[in-house]
Amino acid sequence: MKKSLAILMAVAMAGTMTACGSGGGSKDTTAAPAATAAPEAAKDSEAADTTAAEAASEDIGKSLVMYSSMTENDLDNLIEKFNEIYPDCEVEVVNGSAGELTARIEAEKANPQGDMMWGGLSNSDGDIYSEIFEHWLSDYESEVIPDYKSNNGFYNLDHLSTCVFCINTDLEKELGIEIKSYKDLLDPKLKGKIVFSDPNSSSAAWNNVCNIMSVFGNDSDEAWEYMENLISNDLVMSTSSSVCFKSVETGEYVVGITYEDGASTLLKSGATNIRMVYPEEGTSASAFGCAVIKGAPHEAAAKAMVNFLMSAEGQNELGTALGTLRMTNSKATFESPYLPKTADVKWVTRDVNWLIENKEQVLNHWNELITKYQG
Repeated sequence: MKKSLAILMAVAMAGTMTACGSGGGSKDTTAAPAATAAPEAAKDSEAADTTAAEAASEDIGKSLVMYSSMTENDLDNLIEKFNEIYPDCEVEVVNGSAGELTARIEAEKANPQGDMMWGGLSNSDGDIYSEIFEHWLSDYESEVIPDYKSNNGFYNLDHLSTCVFCINTDLEKELGIEIKSYKDLLDPKLKGKIVFSDPNSSSAAWNNVCNIMSVFGNDSDEAWEYMENLISNDLVMSTSSSVCFKSVETGEYVVGITYEDGASTLLKSGATNIRMVYPEEGTSASAFGCAVIKGAPHEAAAKAMVNFLMSAEGQNELGTALGTLRMTNSKATFESPYLPKTADVKWVTRDVNWLIENKEQVLNHWNELITKYQG
């Protein structure tokens, strides 16, 4: 089977996440789904083979340009599975942060160069990117778990990103501490040893700010006091969300405030000096997904990829291959050896609509604190 992946560095662009518009009436996200769906949700192999055969008979063209903030491991596996169905479609990937990629799409909208975006598009965005993405949903939207159905009409929400800490266990032991909670991150022993990305441009960082709000109360004094104390503990700010787990494994930092997929990918690769911690105060997840770029040069290929990502068949194959993502199709059935069961994690309610409506003022307050302590 033909498999092609060209990883290109996205051109750095001065675009940051702007104020969220109001989204549709999404339900509050309260928990991630179980790693394995109910047995009755599984498709039999004959039906799956028929679906793949029908898809392979479609003429989707020979090229697809995907903008993505997902990990290389995610992309390698997705493209391999997609090319098993569409062996003649060459997939080219442009990597970057959510802010860089959406700014690039905006800059190119008179002459689109990309076909779709995967990752970095969250249900907490509302409709701020309504003008750059095609208002189209996959053929499988009716199968999506209700809490994670599209709330803007153009994001296809295929997977969840759960907030976690990535901990270097060797450095943690050297410091003589055990990190289990948000409170533990304020320990003076961790001064300058915690890394985080910029929530103005990183969807992973914004996801974690949302969780802090959900744990301590939206716009509450307690939430802002906590964030101020965290920042004043010499919180290290990175421009890349992947630094928040990769640099922990290499020993540059003790803690990365990050997301489940990134940290668990290290475990999958055999890392023995890191662990994932779900804050004992509670965690929550953003639903992330993909969208077709308005005016995409290879629209048929883009829609085929989105349909693959949203189908139970595609999510079973990708979820099994990765073992690091929680998926959203209610008919998907797979088990992950790297993620804990939903029942073993403490979840908190996330008010998605409030976060959409108040994103600008939350980021403004965050930026004021960063300026106060870091200049």
